[in-house]
Amino acid sequence: MDENHATELQTFLPQDGKITIVPTSGEAKASERKSLANDDLGGRFNPFTSRQTPIKSRTTDTETLIHILKASVGTGILGMPYAFMNAGLSVGIFGTVLIALICTHCAYVLVKCAHELYYRHQIPMLTFAGIGETAFTRGPESMRKYARLCKLTVMTMLFLTYFGTLCVYSVIVGNSIQQVIEHYTESAMDPRIYIAALLVPLMFLGFTPNLKMLAPVSLVANLCMVVGLGITAYYLLQDQSALEYTPLIAPLSGLPQFFSITVFAMEAIGVMMPLENSMKNPPHFLRIWNICGVLNIGMTFVTIVYAAIGFIGYVRYGELTQGAITLNLPTEEGLAQTVKIMVAVAVFCTYGLQFFVCLEIAWGSLKEKFADRPLMGECIVRASLVVASIIIAVAVPTIGPFMGLIGALCFSVLGIVLPAIIETVMYWDKPSFIPYYENADEFSLPLDFKPKDGHGLGYGKWVLYKNIFILIFGFCGICTGSYTSVLNIIEEYTTKES
Repeated sequence: MDENHATELQTFLPQDGKITIVPTSGEAKASERKSLANDDLGGRFNPFTSRQTPIKSRTTDTETLIHILKASVGTGILGMPYAFMNAGLSVGIFGTVLIALICTHCAYVLVKCAHELYYRHQIPMLTFAGIGETAFTRGPESMRKYARLCKLTVMTMLFLTYFGTLCVYSVIVGNSIQQVIEHYTESAMDPRIYIAALLVPLMFLGFTPNLKMLAPVSLVANLCMVVGLGITAYYLLQDQSALEYTPLIAPLSGLPQFFSITVFAMEAIGVMMPLENSMKNPPHFLRIWNICGVLNIGMTFVTIVYAAIGFIGYVRYGELTQGAITLNLPTEEGLAQTVKIMVAVAVFCTYGLQFFVCLEIAWGSLKEKFADRPLMGECIVRASLVVASIIIAVAVPTIGPFMGLIGALCFSVLGIVLPAIIETVMYWDKPSFIPYYENADEFSLPLDFKPKDGHGLGYGKWVLYKNIFILIFGFCGICTGSYTSVLNIIEEYTTKES
């Protein structure tokens, strides 16, 4: 498979099929120790030319933009009409833009903090967990003891995020298959049966040796999702006559659910550092043409698409909107059945990619316990992850609230709270070191850099107050979103039981 066509989760991975999510290289750590005495003095260094990744395998700005779009426009877009149903049309549009601004800003902050650490400590490359650990380790004296906790928090939330997504995928596939089968058999069965039936085929995906073997599966998933979304949009645009009757503002009680699902749909913080690490011109990720960067361009497009799908989907189906909009399509029509099957196939195929991230995190923490029998241990971990995802999906066979819980509890911590905390700690007692590049030719030159004038937190410490606002916003979303999602899950669970 051509490197230019790698899927978003393959950007976590080197081309040998193994996954490397967290660690900083030995050379990076060595240079980190060497620069310890020069942290506050500046120097002459270019982190981007110190990377060992071959130039020919690095991605251009356009390729990185495509990766951002593929990482952000995924299964979560199916839940945007349901999110709008909980907010209303006007609040939905405004809220989507606001959440997009905050999520994009926090992703920007994370990458900017990475660039700051590159120059301060002469480190060529860092991952999300490495940024958190290094920022705390080299931050204020009182915060250094929390460095390992920050790294563990990042890794735990990454695992919970992708594992929770596996559970949501299982529910979406099961519900889609159920609708098509029951249309032809004219018999109704518990949706849990269809979800449980996925155990065997998902086990085959879970035991795929490496990502290279999943390349054809990823291509099928991308094609099915693109065509399926296109046909879905066609159905949604067929009838927008209810626009004047659709509520502009929904009850306030629905806002936490709107926040949670929108964050779940739009957040792609986990792929930001792998994408930046693989670029030919990493500074372009944040700034290009001295205006904005690849990140801002990509997220602007994503915001427009998500707001549009949420708007037309809610107008089309109103209060009958389901957790995945494809479930609203008329099952009696052959084209709609094709969409449901294509989306089910796309989500099923994507399960394997998400699974590998969970596997690496889980196996990385457990492999020492199976030092004598590593193969058996890895098989146990693989099987346990698949079985656990199916068990949870069977226990909670509802898409909307489940999606909201993952968004509120996991994506909010990863994509909103942690970047704000890391930035505050990093600039608490040190100024910025990042040099200003006048043109692209300077990316390949070692530049002189030194501490900039002024406080690291900006004039009047405005960065601190900005991050306090983001933290309040994030924690409010986490608490209210998680609480509302759990209540909705309990309500739907008890309703189906009765």
